[in-house]
Amino acid sequence: MNKKTSLSYRDAGVDIDAGAELVEQIKPDIARTMRPGVLGGIGGFGGLFELPVDRYQQPVLVSGADGVGTKLLLANMLDHHHSIGIDLVAMCVNDILVCGAEPLFFLDYYATGKLDIEKSRRIISGIADGCELSGAALIGGETAEMPGMYDTDDYDLAGFAVGVVEKNKILDKKNVSDGHIILGLASSGCHSNGYSLVRKVLEASGDDPAKMLANQSLAAHLMAPTRIYVKAILALLNAVPVASLAHITGGGITENIPRSLADGTCASINTQAINTPAIFDWLQDNGNITDEEMLRTFNCGIGMAIIVAPEHEASATAILEECGEQVFRIGQVHANQSDCKPHVSFL
Repeated sequence: MNKKTSLSYRDAGVDIDAGAELVEQIKPDIARTMRPGVLGGIGGFGGLFELPVDRYQQPVLVSGADGVGTKLLLANMLDHHHSIGIDLVAMCVNDILVCGAEPLFFLDYYATGKLDIEKSRRIISGIADGCELSGAALIGGETAEMPGMYDTDDYDLAGFAVGVVEKNKILDKKNVSDGHIILGLASSGCHSNGYSLVRKVLEASGDDPAKMLANQSLAAHLMAPTRIYVKAILALLNAVPVASLAHITGGGITENIPRSLADGTCASINTQAINTPAIFDWLQDNGNITDEEMLRTFNCGIGMAIIVAPEHEASATAILEECGEQVFRIGQVHANQSDCKPHVSFL
């Protein structure tokens, strides 16, 4: 009689013990993100958070989900994994910030072909750093080891942020009108958008991308983590009437500023007023990319746009600079004389 070999989950490529060890190692990182409102700890089937109803009359929850995109491929190529966790948090919390929301908590989803505890710990430590920078508690997540779905060293990340805003303080683009000023906050580089084009530029440059990225300066610019604007913007919202915000993500300046303009308006943007980081010049030169394509793919040096009335420009700029932000007056809102939808033109 032939006896079949007894198979285990480990034989199938999933190491439950490694997953349990990872949870133990990341507990200190999770602990440093805790804030009032968190109930219980990690390890349950769901994360618990008590709404701060003592601070809000009509609290409205604001949620957002995002990922890091193909920047992950460069992270793997460079074995640079810590700051990618900051990118993940930033992409989510900067989005919900546009509504005027204070981030409350964050959850992550991390999937890989084979769980490498040290690499995974670096990624999640970066997520915890992002949560600290934004004031969000890391209250849960999911780590999935998925052999066959991903190659051994590959991984993907997704994040989910929840924030709160007073109902009567939700930012509404209907408040934007002719004559409003557009301020831009400096980005730290490409943030987490346009990396499929970045990789294409590396390939088209005529050299092995891995050799090019051995240039530590180039690698550092491409892997610079997405800037988190939460604390500066919340300070601004507490002091100055803000008409609208725009997070400059996928679609660049061209596509994102119109999302925060009222019907019947458009905007003119002065690109000469932006202190564009050198990495964008490098990408444009080495990829022979047109100005139009740059502006609709990358943030080109502006990570967040703020629309305020002219009388609030000086105070808004002072508050943001006091919070450590680099501020540029990049444009102005105009009445739209045509029937077309809100758009931007570049000077």
